[in-house]
Amino acid sequence: MIGEFDISFDGLLARVQELLQYDAQAPLIFNSGLFLFLFVGFTSIYLLLRRTTTLRILYVILFSIYFYYKSSGIYFLLLIFAAVSDYLIGNAIAASGKNQPRKKRLVALSAAINLGMLGYFKYTNFLIDISNQLFGAGFLEFQNIFLPVGISFFVFQSMSYTIDIYRGEIKPLERWIDYMFYLSFFPQLVAGPIVRARDFIPQIRKPLMVSERMFGAGIGFIIIGLIKKAIISDYISLNFVDRIFDEPALYSGFECLMGIYGYALQIYCDFSGYSDMAIGIALLLGFRFPKNFDAPYKSATITEFWRRWHISLSSWLRDYLYISLGGNRKGKVRTYVNLLLTMVLGGLWHGAAIRFVLWGALHGVMLALHKMWLAICPWAKKSGEEMNIVLRLGGWLFTFNVVCLGWLLFRAEDMQTVEVMLYQIFHNFNSGIIPQFIEGYKAVVALIVLGYGMHFLPAKIDADLQNKVGHASLWWQVALLVLTAWCVMQIKSSDIQPFIYFQF
Repeated sequence: MIGEFDISFDGLLARVQELLQYDAQAPLIFNSGLFLFLFVGFTSIYLLLRRTTTLRILYVILFSIYFYYKSSGIYFLLLIFAAVSDYLIGNAIAASGKNQPRKKRLVALSAAINLGMLGYFKYTNFLIDISNQLFGAGFLEFQNIFLPVGISFFVFQSMSYTIDIYRGEIKPLERWIDYMFYLSFFPQLVAGPIVRARDFIPQIRKPLMVSERMFGAGIGFIIIGLIKKAIISDYISLNFVDRIFDEPALYSGFECLMGIYGYALQIYCDFSGYSDMAIGIALLLGFRFPKNFDAPYKSATITEFWRRWHISLSSWLRDYLYISLGGNRKGKVRTYVNLLLTMVLGGLWHGAAIRFVLWGALHGVMLALHKMWLAICPWAKKSGEEMNIVLRLGGWLFTFNVVCLGWLLFRAEDMQTVEVMLYQIFHNFNSGIIPQFIEGYKAVVALIVLGYGMHFLPAKIDADLQNKVGHASLWWQVALLVLTAWCVMQIKSSDIQPFIYFQF
């Protein structure tokens, strides 16, 4: 008996050590069994602390730091550093009163600290590579630098706090723990949405209240997010899209085109699936996040696309970069340049590679051309239901394929892959293989049809379905969640697939 107890105790101790150790090969993500186990335990204690606000805030901070530690190891210290520096700078800006030069220096210091962290971890080797190309191979040695998960998200979120204080839109927080809570809140910490301080901070010390509707909506968002990410995105990625992009020369132009359309669905389901789960988990904890995606592939213009895609980032770039550059206040030419520069920098935000710069440049050029078109043809300003059905259909077809061309640049490992895929599409299309393609990729085709079908559902039907889930009884909601988890287990690969935007 004693020996058996020792073995079980040792096993339990090993399990606890595993939970406390960072494993780079197994980051803690929403669609893992480990997160579900931890979240159930976390929520149980969270509810017990619902009437002790400060203690509940400290508890969530500790869990958020642990969550980030399980994603990026010792680099959780960067998160704490950002929270300390911008909290102090925010208070100093407010204390500067009408001293504008001092306030400008302080907000510049905040930007320098945040962008300095982002630049070092994300762009050092990119700049070294450019230097070596200009001055010869070996001019500088590449550095072994780990990219902390989600650094781009919490850096932008922290910058918005000090900039909004500088602009007089918010007042600084009195307690550092409140700011740490805002910056580290785990549902949106590693892949957004980028939550503005003015939207989130007023919720921090409100009495905890999760209504039946909030709970039902949260479960609904989590279910939709799991279907998008763990069923549609992961399956078509592993069983089709990755194969096409790895060896495009082995496939016909039709298959390459389907690979691009498949990736468009994959990245949407992956990223919007994460956002849905983040919004759902936040609702279960009594917090509301803004919508981050609004059926972007329904867009009939590139401008509309960016109003619907990654809304928290596109609005951040508009409010803190585009407007700061002058927006549309300094003439037409300057407006076009500002759009291009904003999108190029937005492309660089996604990754340190020329393909991301080209992706951003493509969108910047298309946004500028669309704004130019509206200046020439004022009648084209109509959108949505006001737009002529034929014009909207043509605009949608053009916009969707321009976006997919951008996704080709975004996904391809190098420009050679882009060239090969485009060559295959325009010179070796071979539509005769369509029946064999459908036969050979039955499950992939079914999931692509399901994914795009869900995406193009009329907004009213989509809202009605969400309301039905939200108003269903608790047992029905739990049953739907269990059924979704069972479906995930049936089709998942041996390894949990991390979210695409973890790398950004």
